[in-house]
Amino acid sequence: MKSFFKYLNIGKFDKSWGLYLNVVGNKMVYPNEPYPNPIHPNGYFFSWAKGRVLTEYQINYITEGSGILETNSGVYPLKKGTLFILKPGMWHRYKPNKETGWIENYIGFNGSIADNLFQNNLLSIEKPVIDIGNREEFIDSYIKIFDIVKLENPGFQQIAAGMILKLIGYIVAFEKQKGYSGNRIEHIIKQACFTMRENVSANIDLHQIANDNHVGYAYFRKMFKKYMGISPAKYHTDLRVLRAKELLLSSDKLVKQVSNELGFQSIYYFSRLFKNKTGISPSKFRAQNNLFFSKKLK
Repeated sequence: MKSFFKYLNIGKFDKSWGLYLNVVGNKMVYPNEPYPNPIHPNGYFFSWAKGRVLTEYQINYITEGSGILETNSGVYPLKKGTLFILKPGMWHRYKPNKETGWIENYIGFNGSIADNLFQNNLLSIEKPVIDIGNREEFIDSYIKIFDIVKLENPGFQQIAAGMILKLIGYIVAFEKQKGYSGNRIEHIIKQACFTMRENVSANIDLHQIANDNHVGYAYFRKMFKKYMGISPAKYHTDLRVLRAKELLLSSDKLVKQVSNELGFQSIYYFSRLFKNKTGISPSKFRAQNNLFFSKKLK
């Protein structure tokens, strides 16, 4: 890919969308080449002596070479396959090693959606640097964002926003799966999910699943929640409520019949649980959605 960078004009509509690009770029820095490039605007150019503070988020991906990143939290080596995240107000400086140079890919962005993701601890990444390796899905995301920006067709900012979210999703998924891939506990968790999906109407004994796999339930629950984002009990309950919604909308079965079919202790327990999960009772859920669909058909 030929090196390029582009600074973007942001319109009112782009800002109201909640996520928008400010800058994108790809740069091959050769060994012993001066860095950073002095042609960048004042808000982006920095000297190693002073570093800089940005007013945007950046996700930078090093796909060749090596270097160093320094922030107020520490000094981090950068190498091929390293990704680092910068946040508004965060002092930093980085550079490639003179002996190796590097290839850097970067996007800078802002918006209320980004603030929500990064400031409310939805991205539980302790350090700014993640060693993800050269992964096709990450490289492809950058290439697609670059291609969209180069054309600047109407709506390109909104399409790019979706690609940014996709890239962030890959980062979150990588962090969640780190330490699991190929491990025995990952197989146990996936098998447990399969068992719960295949037996939605049964009262699953989660302690027995852990025991059958020769792991303690506390450890199983902890690792399941870390891997899936919710506890195994909640995972199974959510599956049952989802199945209940399907039955309420796709059949004429009474609420009591749905409750019995899904193995709930009583219709009262089922109704209370359903309302707790959805905010309305099973009968009201059915009535509201039937009314909606009947209006759509007119």
